[in-house]
Parts: sequence; structure tokens; C-alpha cells
Amino acid sequence: MNFAFTEEQRLIRETARSFLAEHAGSARLRAAIAAPEGWDRTLWRAVGSEMGWPGIAIPDHYGGLGLGWVELAILMEETGRVLLPAPFFASIGLAAPAILAGGSDAQKSALLPGIASGETIAALCLTGEAGVPAPGGIGVTLIGGVLDGVASFVLHGHAADLLVIALGDGSFAALPATTPGITIERLVALDLTRPVSRIRFDRVAVGPGQILDEGNGAALEQALALSAILLAAEQTGAAERCLDMTVEYAKQRVQFGRVIGSFQAVKHRLADLMVLIESAKSAVYYAACTADEGADEVQEAASVARAYATDTLTACAGEAIQLHGGVGFTWEYDAQLYFKRARAAATLLGDPAYHRERIARMIGLDQET
Repeated sequence: MNFAFTEEQRLIRETARSFLAEHAGSARLRAAIAAPEGWDRTLWRAVGSEMGWPGIAIPDHYGGLGLGWVELAILMEETGRVLLPAPFFASIGLAAPAILAGGSDAQKSALLPGIASGETIAALCLTGEAGVPAPGGIGVTLIGGVLDGVASFVLHGHAADLLVIALGDGSFAALPATTPGITIERLVALDLTRPVSRIRFDRVAVGPGQILDEGNGAALEQALALSAILLAAEQTGAAERCLDMTVEYAKQRVQFGRVIGSFQAVKHRLADLMVLIESAKSAVYYAACTADEGADEVQEAASVARAYATDTLTACAGEAIQLHGGVGFTWEYDAQLYFKRARAAATLLGDPAYHRERIARMIGLDQET
């Protein structure tokens, strides 16, 4: 594998960072939080129609740009830096991989072009009320062509046009959000930058053409691995921004007649965070490379990336609060937004302990000797 970015990939990063610096700063994020919908529809249209980001990893014959998972991971990292107030991860990082993994050619041709253009916002219904990771935590069942149950903690569920619902047999159903029998309730969440919803399915009729992957379970596993890699990339970007804002603050805050960044103890803590971030990036892009190359170890690499990235963001967000002297948790500082994102994202798609346990099973450490 070549771990150096190509010229095209470097250009994607530079363009994304420049665009987001202009259009997705702190003021824009806070305005989106205060808006009734909880996200920025204007920014989402710019991301879709002007930049073409939603289609970056979707094949060109389904309306996308036909690039790869490394390119999408780059964008996820950059959106994580600014806590992008739009359903990018929900639609492109969760729902689209499920359709790509489980849909037939006809289903992909019908569903993906709208997602690739940003005109269709999709949401993945993955866990039940308890929030237990899939597949064990799936709360929706399909019996005799009828959906029943509850999906909770659905990212941007209230904004979705299309719902992709994980089922207990490892398949998915894809339904318009306006289908009779579906009710969507927006929840109060710790992370104000990413709204979540509870979606109830009360005897919802599902046609045969609305089932993706007829129950062999492979689609769910593949989709979860890809989503885990993309979430890890997003977390790494958020962690790097935590470090940057903390370094900036340490250069300004004066204590005992000196800026606190000049104290050796503070320097060491910041250096430790940088090491964590670089390690997490290595894990993320290795996992993205395995996904692009169709390597057998993609499941293992995805769990490694998720465990590292979650620990890294948790550490960086916590240290940002501490090194801001506690004021970082007040509303005036953005550090508290990243801290809440770190806590909310830690359990999404499984916490680090879940992924380490999963790695242990995959490499045979759970076998008796």
C-alpha cells in the first residue's frame, strides 16, 4: 500500500479546508444549533451542488464522482474539524454505504443518484431504544412484509427524505420517510451539533423491491465497517481541531507572568495529544486503504481505527477543557462543543471496548488454548 497522498488527494484536502474555513466557522455552527431544524440547509446545498462532496465515493454510473474511501475519509476528517452542521455523515457515511453494500444494481440506480447530488438526505436506522451496537441492538423487525419496532439515536432522522432500516437478519429496507406508519420524533441530545431522532414503525408495509440484501448478513457487516472507518476519520479531524484551539489558547493565556504554553508541563501534554492524533490518522488511512483495495482485513482495520480515534478524540477534548482552565466548558468557548461530540460519538457504532473485543475475536484471542 502507498500511504502518501496523491496530488489529487492533497488538492481535495486543501480545497475542503479552504471552503469550510469560509463557510463553516464557529458562528455558522452556533447559528445552525439555534435554528429550528438544528442544521444548516444552505450549507448542505453548497456542499452538494457546488462542491459535489456527497458523491465522492459513489460510483459514477450511480451519479457519483467514482473516487474512493480514502478521498471520502479526507472529507470526513475536514468536516470533523468544523463539526459540520449538516447531515453529511448521516447520509454519506452511514446510509450510502448500506445501499452500496446491500442494494441490487437496479436499487442502487434508483436510490444513489439523489444521495450523490445531495438532493436526497438519507438516514440509517441502526439501533433500538437501548443504543446497543448492531447487529445485536437492532430494534426493527420485518415479518410478512410488515415493519414494526423502534429505531432510536438516528442521526438527522428528522431531516431525512429516505430511511435505510437495518433488520435483524442482516438485510436492510429502504423506504421514503413519508411512508404511512412511520413517525419521527426529534430527541434532546448531548451533542447539539448533530441532531438525533427516534423513529417508530407501526405496521409499515414493505414491498419486495424495498429490501436490500436478502438476509445473508454480509451487507450489514460491510456497511458497518465502512461507516466505522468514516466515523473514525471524522473523529480524528475533531481531535486535531481540539489540539489546534488549545495551542492557540495556550499562546494567549497568561499565568504567573508567562503564557501557559511556555510551561514544560503544558508542552508535554500537548505533545502527547499530537502523538495520539498521528497514530489515529495512521489507523484511519490504513483502514480506508484496505476498503479501497477490498482487502480481507477491512473489518479488523475498521475496528482498530475506531478504537484509536475514539480514545484520541476523548483525550483531546478532555485536555482542551482542562488546559482552557475550566472555562472551556462554558458556552462562549467551542471546546465544550467538541467535548460533547467526543462523548456522543464514543458509543456510536460501538465504543472502544466493543471494538477491541471484536478484534480479539477476529484474531482468535477468544479461543481456549
